[in-house]
Amino acid sequence: MTNSPAPEPARLARLREALLAAQYTADGCLDLLGPTAYAALARSETVPALRATGGGSPLETLVRLFLLQQPVRFEAAAAALPVADCLADGWLTRDGDEVRATVDVRPYANEVAGLPSADAWVVSDLGCAVGGAGGIGAGESSGGVARRDLVLGVGGASTTLANLAVRRPVRSALDLGAGSGVQALHAARHAQQVTATDLNPRALHFSRLTLALSGFDHTTTEQGSLFEPVADRKFDLIVSNPPFVISPGSRFVYRDGGMAGDDLCRSLVRGAAAHLQPGGYCQLLANWQHVKGEDWHDRLAGWVAGTGLDAWVVQRQVQDVAEYAELWLRDGGDHLGRGADYRARYGEWLDAFEEAGVEGVGFGWITLRAGGAAEPTVRIEEWPHPVEQPLGPHIDEWFARQDFLRGHDDAALLASRFRLVDEVVQEQVGAPGAEDPEHVILRHNRGMRRATKVDTVGAGFVGACDGTLAAGEIVDAIAHLLGEERVVLRDRVPDSLRLLTEQGFIEPLVD
Repeated sequence: MTNSPAPEPARLARLREALLAAQYTADGCLDLLGPTAYAALARSETVPALRATGGGSPLETLVRLFLLQQPVRFEAAAAALPVADCLADGWLTRDGDEVRATVDVRPYANEVAGLPSADAWVVSDLGCAVGGAGGIGAGESSGGVARRDLVLGVGGASTTLANLAVRRPVRSALDLGAGSGVQALHAARHAQQVTATDLNPRALHFSRLTLALSGFDHTTTEQGSLFEPVADRKFDLIVSNPPFVISPGSRFVYRDGGMAGDDLCRSLVRGAAAHLQPGGYCQLLANWQHVKGEDWHDRLAGWVAGTGLDAWVVQRQVQDVAEYAELWLRDGGDHLGRGADYRARYGEWLDAFEEAGVEGVGFGWITLRAGGAAEPTVRIEEWPHPVEQPLGPHIDEWFARQDFLRGHDDAALLASRFRLVDEVVQEQVGAPGAEDPEHVILRHNRGMRRATKVDTVGAGFVGACDGTLAAGEIVDAIAHLLGEERVVLRDRVPDSLRLLTEQGFIEPLVD
């Protein structure tokens, strides 16, 4: 497909109706292929799906055409699609008695917390949804499209960000670096107006196709780098799966930011404050350098410092420089080329890291909020453990708890009532047969799924924490039972209360 406007709404409506009639949806494809073949597609393996689509139903035709990128007979395509429209608009190309897809059209369950799932479709370049860009091969072009301009479909990173985003009803949302429009697709369900931006005009073309085919007409696209296309605008929600790869060059627009090191992600963080409405969120995926002699926490704190934004940064993984180079060399298909070329490019990556003193690269997510506080809350942590998805509602709750803690000194905290949160369990650890446990662990089975060790006082507090009594009254009762000074215990407990509240084990009851 060329970088042209989306087809006419009436023709898109006919195409969407045909896809729905054939049950070419996420659920329909799962039912047809079965869990084994469906899961294999996510691993870039198409043989099981080919074996499961040997019949001639419209759904099997569409799966072969768009998901497996196989030619199909013209008559079969005509039975499943408004084929004249599809040929005229460039979705298909004809070769004798057969037609082929020119793009990947992937069924997508557009899920937003609090709303029912909705059928949608993500449009991207061929080969960029099954196997990523590396699946196309090591050449510099594919199907006449320069590989640096290829637009990827749904991947692990886009799914991660979609699950992290805070899904409150908002007036305006921005998908910065939209690619094929996955984040804009989600935002369109809870935002009155969505803007998608990208440096690559081809990406904006695919974003328009994704949004229009999925039935959304309250979206606009703007071309440009970072915040340039929306320089004078503010949003309630900004989401970005940016080209965060720290690479020695800029070979692929979808992944290489064209700035030195991790400067692109730093620029996004530094620029977010000027584009957020009060209370608005900016959420992005990022990579950052671990530089010799520098604490990575300090590096990220420096990105946020002076912005006036609350921030929660979570590092999910760290790779050494060799692992990192190998990951993105495979992504770019370099491992499929000549051995000498691969070794040369590998060396370029290692040289660049060595020159910059980089010892590793961190992967994670960053959430920023325009909370308006004189002293913003900044939390930077490493958390490689499993979390609940979608995490967006828990992120929103975490920032709300920061507001509560910021507004309550120790006296106000002890005067507040708290409730033990559902899904928190208590574990006692000690030698078998011992009268008392060595320590008590609270474990949360929701959100970040944290665990924390508490002492006797903490265990007693959460055991009585049902919202009936103020925190200070519970502490006084514990002091009496333990024979401790009430005033001494009241001085010691607030720090534990803050930790348990911040991490979501207890929640304040606001009158």
